[in-house]
Amino acid sequence: MTDLAARRLLLVHAHPDDESINNGATMAKYVAEGARVTLVTCTLGEEGEVIPPDLAHLAADRDDRLGEHRVGELADAMRELGVTDHRFLGGPGRFRDSGMMGLDQNHRPGAFWDTDVEEAAAHLVEVIREVRPQVLVTYDADGGYGHPDHIQAHRVAMRAAVLAGRDGYRPDLGEPFAIGKIYWNRVPRSVAEEGFARLRAAGAGFPGVAALGDVPGVVDDTEITAAVDGTAYAARKTAAMRAHATQIAVDGPFFALSNDLGQPIFATEYYQLAHGESGAPPGERENDLFAGVSA
Repeated sequence: MTDLAARRLLLVHAHPDDESINNGATMAKYVAEGARVTLVTCTLGEEGEVIPPDLAHLAADRDDRLGEHRVGELADAMRELGVTDHRFLGGPGRFRDSGMMGLDQNHRPGAFWDTDVEEAAAHLVEVIREVRPQVLVTYDADGGYGHPDHIQAHRVAMRAAVLAGRDGYRPDLGEPFAIGKIYWNRVPRSVAEEGFARLRAAGAGFPGVAALGDVPGVVDDTEITAAVDGTAYAARKTAAMRAHATQIAVDGPFFALSNDLGQPIFATEYYQLAHGESGAPPGERENDLFAGVSA
């Protein structure tokens, strides 16, 4: 294991574009600082709505080729961030986008939401034992906003973190490794409110403005345990988001999804420590996800 980078970060996301919106600045920052950043995406995002009219034929209810197109968008986004290790859980297309909660797509063959957690987690255990990340980033138990694939990504990531460190579990997947720190994606309420105030003042070119409740992971400021200042990498994050052109429309420091409702882009990204010990003094937030970890 002597060839491992000194700092290793693993992110587990549900669909292509989730990583750039939530963690783009964090990913670019750590890559630039020499850390190994690994992204695991659980589905191809086949059920996403398509923004550009000339690509509307890719949608699931037409040609059903959106997933393969989004593979290319994700690759372009990762080039913008400098990330060279990005994978799909179990391989591209192993698990299918489940659509929004309550739809028939939740239970179609291969849907990620309908997949056994233990089965899916085994694929991630193999990655964990290979990469040996000190830090894992994923969603909270609600997936940030209740999307079934986000919830399932949380379940799979948390379960895999346990199984990867368990002696005797699937030795064929590599040597056991325990992840030191696990973070959930968050946005402090005060920061979200300030971002929407900027959006309204700027009058960005979207038909409307999203509600605060439309931003995944917004919580009271007191729940935030880490803030990663990615201001120097804001342009890279924005470029990565722009690469996901079927899903995201970018207007300066703001963006919209297929609902055409503007949201702020956050250059500083926030987290809640869900497992492990904080590396910050008592009562203070961490400014480095690797604070306090050992090689």
